[in-house]
Amino acid sequence: MKITKIAVARGIQWVEIPEVDLRVLCGSPADAVKHLIKRGLILPQEVKGVACETGPNAILLSDLSLQNGEFSNLAEFPVLQMLYKQGLIIPAHPNNTGRKPILIGSAAQIESQISYIYRGNYGLISAEEIAQTGVSLEQSQDMMRLKLKFAFGRIRPTRDFIDTCILADDAVEVVNGVTISRLHTNVFKFVYGGETVTVNLNLQPGEKYECPYPLGYRRLESEYFAVINSGEGDGWDTERPCMSSIITFQGRLYLIDAGPQISYTLAALGIDIDQVDGIFHTHAHDDHFAGLTALMRAGRRIKYFATPLIRASVTKKLCALLGIEEKWFSDFFEIRDLLFDKWTDIEGLEVMPIFSPHPIEANIFTFRTLWGNGYRTYSHFADIVSLDILKNMVTQQQDAPGLDSSLFESIRAAYLAKADLKKIDVGGGMIHGDARDFKSDNSARILLAHRAGDLTPVEKEIGSSAVFGTCDVLVAGISPSDMHRRNAFTYLHAHLPGVPLHHIRMLVNHPIIEINPGAIILKEGETPKDVLLLISGLVDKICSRSNLFGSLRSGALIGDAAIIDNRPSLNTYRASSFVRVLRLPAGLYAKVVKRNGLLEHVQKTASIRSFMETTKLFVDGLPVEVYSSIVDSVSERVYKSGDIIAGKDLKILNIICYGSVERVAGTKVLDVLRERDFFGEEGAILNVPYLYSLRVLQDTAVIQIPGELLKNVPILSWRFLESYQQRTERFVYGGDNRESLIWRDIFSLNVAQMDIQHMHFVEIGNAIIEHLQKDIDRDSLNKVFNALVDYTYYHFEAEEKLMSLYHYFGIEDHRKSHKELIRRITEYTAQVSTGDVPPKAAFIAFFESWVVKHLLEDDRKYGEFLNAKGVY
Repeated sequence: MKITKIAVARGIQWVEIPEVDLRVLCGSPADAVKHLIKRGLILPQEVKGVACETGPNAILLSDLSLQNGEFSNLAEFPVLQMLYKQGLIIPAHPNNTGRKPILIGSAAQIESQISYIYRGNYGLISAEEIAQTGVSLEQSQDMMRLKLKFAFGRIRPTRDFIDTCILADDAVEVVNGVTISRLHTNVFKFVYGGETVTVNLNLQPGEKYECPYPLGYRRLESEYFAVINSGEGDGWDTERPCMSSIITFQGRLYLIDAGPQISYTLAALGIDIDQVDGIFHTHAHDDHFAGLTALMRAGRRIKYFATPLIRASVTKKLCALLGIEEKWFSDFFEIRDLLFDKWTDIEGLEVMPIFSPHPIEANIFTFRTLWGNGYRTYSHFADIVSLDILKNMVTQQQDAPGLDSSLFESIRAAYLAKADLKKIDVGGGMIHGDARDFKSDNSARILLAHRAGDLTPVEKEIGSSAVFGTCDVLVAGISPSDMHRRNAFTYLHAHLPGVPLHHIRMLVNHPIIEINPGAIILKEGETPKDVLLLISGLVDKICSRSNLFGSLRSGALIGDAAIIDNRPSLNTYRASSFVRVLRLPAGLYAKVVKRNGLLEHVQKTASIRSFMETTKLFVDGLPVEVYSSIVDSVSERVYKSGDIIAGKDLKILNIICYGSVERVAGTKVLDVLRERDFFGEEGAILNVPYLYSLRVLQDTAVIQIPGELLKNVPILSWRFLESYQQRTERFVYGGDNRESLIWRDIFSLNVAQMDIQHMHFVEIGNAIIEHLQKDIDRDSLNKVFNALVDYTYYHFEAEEKLMSLYHYFGIEDHRKSHKELIRRITEYTAQVSTGDVPPKAAFIAFFESWVVKHLLEDDRKYGEFLNAKGVY
């Protein structure tokens, strides 16, 4: 057998061909390296007397950047493992033979990974980028000096140390006679020496990537001010989550960082994403960053607390990874900027970020609240650098890489500032902390974290370790039961609008019960005896016959619709953590509803909710208040067979109840939408032009929801974006039409944000080409041309701002070129609007002379200029 294939974990496989020394990690979701370690595919070894590790030397990327809401491609840590732990990049290392790690995948996914790894290595890459965050130019230059010290004097593009292998339509050679081809989306075939192996990286509906370590379940009790230990390990620890904490303050929950497996971490603690009020972010390395997607799938925008410097670094990395423009970040989070060295009061919880030297932008946090005769304080020091390392970086040469002595002294003072509780990174090495720096620290309690394995005897004399889920109480709180009943009151008030407060209080006075993890709460087909109000914890909702697997949010009711309609439950509900519910007798709940004239409202809400939650879009439910606003605003519409859906109907979200609609570009059918599918999200939510036509195949009924009700619901924005990206990617990278414009490597400027915008030009151009058919829909054609004009103005403005930021020498000539291009496309569009429709070949020639020629000639110049300054 020449090819070996091993199933590593869900969505991760291993293909090895020893004859050509090829070891491929197939699939690279969060913690892929930890799974390889646990399977024995990464092992310690010694090569010519040098200690190092075994491991992969190539990564096969998923065709899909997201699967079931989770990142599918997170190659940062696998690449770091190859470069440093295997030694492929270390000078004089016996494994440094000049062979580079290989990224294999679609052009889109490779470009995203190249940009994301670059930002993961360096963060912001110029004084100009840093200064854009409000930092003075002098401070920006000092930060770049420090960054260059960590980078050994030079910021290197990702392609300097990674090779790529782009998969298109045909088989390609990876190395020495090994070929790989794509059979279907995410299904690949390796061929070597007459043998073949097939790899399937698809997740099935309801499946999630696996967590490499068991966490068990914990009961979380809210305190006035406390710190829950949610992670003590590092990015290589196979037994524990990465360093993080959760602050509870006056009943609110705040995360410090969001590392891999944050969904599992919160589930183990019985925390629903919607219970999280905000996140305090230290920096953008994957072990503190990869869980952001879980927060982006919340039912409301979670508050994002960080300095503008950290936020900019995180935004650039996240948007590079997703292949989206940076403006999208604020659609998923409520931005709350902090200032370095300044206290910010967040409803009684004060926080101060302090700049922390690191290869990328980072800060440490101190939190405090008034109590007793002063303050109770917590300091969180993630990814700090040891004082010995920093001291060796001190230089008095103003232009040399390093830091000056005053910054070193301020960092040392910040490290040793006294706190009631202090959690410290003691991971060691070049970019992590050393417990010995805190030997004389007078803090009341010190926790040592961010390392794999046990503490050393010396470390045990300095600080404590903390088991996952344990809690350090700084200020004891009120009875947890009181907090649960307050939440129950709020939820019931939203479910039952207009009900007198004394009725709500009467319902809230019923027992709160705890349900163990794994217990079935209500089975499909059973008639419930009680209505259960979910107060805390996580509940899975399962309907296997419809292939739908979702979860309930805090505040959801279980059994209410079945009781009101006197029917069995349509779903099975199962506790996936410790769960607390308020148990309401069925008869009493029904009487309160009927006595207050809410029967019709409750039935309508239940009916709409029951239908919506059978769709993949809403399978995880929505916050109670969002459902209430939808019920008050939803409308129904019936389209007749042959109708063309246009105008205001494409500025509202439509969900199909029955019937079918085909999505068309010109005469080309892109897909057919059926029951429970949706359309209109481009205009209703995403605010992007609709480039296609919708034609009704048979009588179709829809429910319509105004977009403004859904714009602040991140989980919906996430799913709309995921759907939109998958639908439009073929318009950029060349589908099955030989007349299409295809994005090619030669078009790339290696400037991520500009490449993303240029790809959108190709998408719009291809949409126009598809519209230029014999039976032209003039209205649709005019809309697509107008979209091209609007996007031209938007893109040229963004391009000129970037050139201005870096003082590009050719900016004035470029502006003149832009004005001429705008004149040409405006005139061309005006001709089309008067009925002078060009032949398809004529438009392709125009587009290529207009956009492609400009891209290859004028834009190439500023791209090379920016690349020389480290801008990619």
